[in-house]
Amino acid sequence: MPIKRRRVFALAGVAVAAPALLREGYAQAAEVNLKLHHFLPAASNIHQKFLTPLVRKIEAESNGRIKITIFPAMQLGGAPPQLYDQARDGVADIIWTLPGNTPGRFPASEAMELPFVADKLGIVNAKAFQEYADTYLKDEFKEVHLICAWAHDAGLIHANKQVKTMEDLKGLKLRFPTRQAGEALKALGASAIGMPIPQVPESLAQKVIDGCVVPWEVVPAIKVQELLKYHTGIPGSPTLYTATFVLAMNKGSYDKVPADLKKVLDANSGMAAATMAGKTWDDAGAAVAEMVAKRSGNVISEISVDEAARWRKTTQPVIDAWVASVKDRNLDGAKLVEAVRVLVQKYKVS
Repeated sequence: MPIKRRRVFALAGVAVAAPALLREGYAQAAEVNLKLHHFLPAASNIHQKFLTPLVRKIEAESNGRIKITIFPAMQLGGAPPQLYDQARDGVADIIWTLPGNTPGRFPASEAMELPFVADKLGIVNAKAFQEYADTYLKDEFKEVHLICAWAHDAGLIHANKQVKTMEDLKGLKLRFPTRQAGEALKALGASAIGMPIPQVPESLAQKVIDGCVVPWEVVPAIKVQELLKYHTGIPGSPTLYTATFVLAMNKGSYDKVPADLKKVLDANSGMAAATMAGKTWDDAGAAVAEMVAKRSGNVISEISVDEAARWRKTTQPVIDAWVASVKDRNLDGAKLVEAVRVLVQKYKVS
């Protein structure tokens, strides 16, 4: 066969193969382009093991007609407490944030964050909070389209000294993630300091704070294992605290999505997404705990069961005060706390 003829056949082969390659990827150009904004670095577990897989799943199931670009570490501007408003106002199409970043703004959400209400496992708390959100938080998040809501696994006390008893917490300057976690720490004798999580590494390095309370999952993202030596957990369930999260979408952005593509978004929302998030926290947390345990110089421990019971009794007034305070917001706090506890038991893993 002449060289020219062979070349023609070769080029024809490439032309025939090209559509097949396209079919293996995305056969259509994106019709919907969305921006997802959050506050942790791209190296964080949440970015790599939950948000990115969720986005890729949505893109694949839409056959490429939906494209979601993730902007980590506040790359679109603003500060972490402004993320919810960015979704409401359309600065970003989708945001991941903590309701606790704006204390008091989402009072009904705080029922999950009260001391010794949440389970030690993220999968339990995630499912419980998603169902709670479906039932009790529609009005609280009415300004946005709520994709999903969840809560993390047990938070630990990471500090520059070992904590065995309540007395060890006295005067210890600890960063707290939510208003109710802060109130619990104060009740236990600590000096509770609120700040967004990205500020924690520098504050630890400069000795502005003595430690922080965060779950294992977030530890590597803010280098806690390098900056602090002691890591103290609470035995069993319920645990000292959890923080709640929401993945929220601008209402206008959601309304513009074609009906068939809304089905793709909806299929990856609600309990499906919350379950994925809860599993991510548990899996990543276990891996991080193992990594820290292998480091020379880091000490992982738990307070005793009796001490945990003492902490629970000491922080009960925090719950009582919250129940009394939300009456002014026309909320039945006692009912909401009981609802969370029932849901935690419903999804509890034996």
